[in-house]
Amino acid sequence: MSSWWDDRQLNADDAALVKVGKENAKNQPVLGGSSGNKARGKGWGSASVPTQPADPKVKQPYYDKRIALFEKYFERTQFDAAEAAKEGVKISITLPDGAVREGTRYVTTPKDVATGISKRLGKEALVAKVDGQDWDVFRPLEGDCKLQIFTFDSAEGKYTYWHSTAHLLGQALELEYGADLTIGPPIEEGFYYDCFMGDKTLHPEDSEVLTKRIDKIIKEKQEFQRAVVTREEALHMFQENPFKVEVIEGLPEGSTITLYRNGPFCDLCRGPHVPDTGMIKAFQLNQNSRAFWRGDVQNAPLNRVYGVSFPDKKLLKKYVHKVEEAKKRDHRKLGAQLNLFSIQQEGAGGGLVFWHPKGAMVRNQIEEHWRGVHLASGYDLVYTPHIANIDLWKTSGHLDFYGENMFQGIKIDEDEYQLRPMNCPFHVTMYKNEPHSYRELPLRWAELGTVYRYERSGALHGLFRVRGFTQDDAHIFCLPSQVTDEIEGVLNLTENLLSAYGFTEYEINLSTRPEKYVGSDEIWEMSESALKEALSRKGWDYIVDDGGGAFYGPKIDVKIKDAIGRKWQCSTIQVDFNLPERFDMEYVDEENNRPRPIMIHRAIFGSVERFMGVLIESYAGLFPLWLAPTQARIVCVNDSVNEYAKECLDLFKSYGLRVDMAGGESLGKLVRNAEVQKIPLVFVVGNNEVETRTLSVRSRHQGDLGAMGAEDIARAMNQAVVEKSKY
Repeated sequence: MSSWWDDRQLNADDAALVKVGKENAKNQPVLGGSSGNKARGKGWGSASVPTQPADPKVKQPYYDKRIALFEKYFERTQFDAAEAAKEGVKISITLPDGAVREGTRYVTTPKDVATGISKRLGKEALVAKVDGQDWDVFRPLEGDCKLQIFTFDSAEGKYTYWHSTAHLLGQALELEYGADLTIGPPIEEGFYYDCFMGDKTLHPEDSEVLTKRIDKIIKEKQEFQRAVVTREEALHMFQENPFKVEVIEGLPEGSTITLYRNGPFCDLCRGPHVPDTGMIKAFQLNQNSRAFWRGDVQNAPLNRVYGVSFPDKKLLKKYVHKVEEAKKRDHRKLGAQLNLFSIQQEGAGGGLVFWHPKGAMVRNQIEEHWRGVHLASGYDLVYTPHIANIDLWKTSGHLDFYGENMFQGIKIDEDEYQLRPMNCPFHVTMYKNEPHSYRELPLRWAELGTVYRYERSGALHGLFRVRGFTQDDAHIFCLPSQVTDEIEGVLNLTENLLSAYGFTEYEINLSTRPEKYVGSDEIWEMSESALKEALSRKGWDYIVDDGGGAFYGPKIDVKIKDAIGRKWQCSTIQVDFNLPERFDMEYVDEENNRPRPIMIHRAIFGSVERFMGVLIESYAGLFPLWLAPTQARIVCVNDSVNEYAKECLDLFKSYGLRVDMAGGESLGKLVRNAEVQKIPLVFVVGNNEVETRTLSVRSRHQGDLGAMGAEDIARAMNQAVVEKSKY
């Protein structure tokens, strides 16, 4: 604590802090999701009950007290920095290109450095990294460092920009509705804020109120300020908000916490933030929805407000267009329209997919393609059970680390069995079924294995979040010397598979060793080097997520970009040091020793269900010819041509093509029905076509192709299917 802090004030605050916490609201009633009082739920924290109903006038004294405390803590933080700045210590600032700039400790900011590089960069700089740590561009540097500066064009810049805009939304929710804020994070494209408002539900008209308030906040150009406080000080500051109290109480004793303020608003926050609210040039509140504190339906009901923001109105306009296009492509809507699948919420329960004949046909094409590529790449196909004795999941560690995502056990005779949440322990069990020599390795085992995981009802979403799904799983057991080649082989297979569906743009992330991990430093370094070398051989750029790996090994994640530019997490390649140890896996090496094999998990699609959802949206339901459930339709102008049409239909079927036939209605309606069902090809048969022994061909992709013979059409279609072309 600095000498600025008056001892008398410190003692007075300590006395007040003693009253904060569990004693503050012990056994007080609180409103749940329905009217009337009930006992406090597990998700309510331990501070005083939120005002019911929410009222900004009632909350104003709390907001004023919070700002008064922040100003005191901020003055302390600034005092400490100012004292250090007086020393005038010079520091060296190393930029990514190796250039070194001179600065002054606790004086020079990343924004100063950015402005020194160029006025434009100084104006557009949103956030920095100092020795790899996120840093406000307005926060002075504290010593010699490596500095990176980011604008909105980077993932780091977008994250900070959207995070800061979430604070504007939080301020608006407090000042307009007296809402009790919970969390307001940036997400992949935008941000949201969850808040408790009693029984009030936000409606579309509320967005207008919030938008006006946010416009005002932007015009005020409120500066973002950062202060550092203790856990006890934070509890004292936010004691009227039970959600914030619960978050703070979940932090370890002695934790140092950062707060950020802009204007009359202050929040718990790790940061970083943009310099001021005036940097938000264009924003939009997208939708309101219901949520629950910590995602648990037993906890407090919340309102969630989504939004997005940009430093340019043109970018917002482009985003709005993409959102509208995404709505048209919603796989749930198209899945019903095209009769591909359903989820029988009432009869069978949520999160369970029923594949209708057309959807099953598409899925079968995907799975057959997957099997063929794997067999050609040196994999063996395996099949394993859907359940196993509970002891297997104890040995694997899933019961301890993943139990909350597993369904309850099944009692069979005297034993307890468990639906599998993952396939990997089954493949390990098969490996241990017999001894292995180094000469046998690598072993590559692939399986389209259905797994079952518990998902809360509120998290379920079409094919993207379900309770039963099929992973395109494979495991490779290899020698340490084989890891690089095997990873490269997986990357090649990934590119081969994904490009067949039109996905050729990827974002690659490499996640490295976290603070807590299993396995030796040597094996981690070897594995990370192998992943980097394999990516280098492919010529793929990648983003390093330092410390983002699982405790049992580093991994590569591949995101694909769809037809309208959205990114989807898809493929994962994961090295595992944990399961070989847990299951005592071994092989006999050249010197007759018994070391552990290296295990590599990998999934290309992630899950068949999710990948199918992505395909439906990327294709907008118009599958390429080789995938389409109905590849072509013969439409008959009148009944007199039916015999010839049937002859053509039989010919197409003899080629293994999926063609059907329709008639009995006007030509316009028949063609329109085929278009609605997104059938790639329509063959019109009239009297002229019968006489010339041809078909008039209309393509969804190429337009009117004129008259062609049925045999020629069949051969061309067959070639397109083999080549996986669009038409």
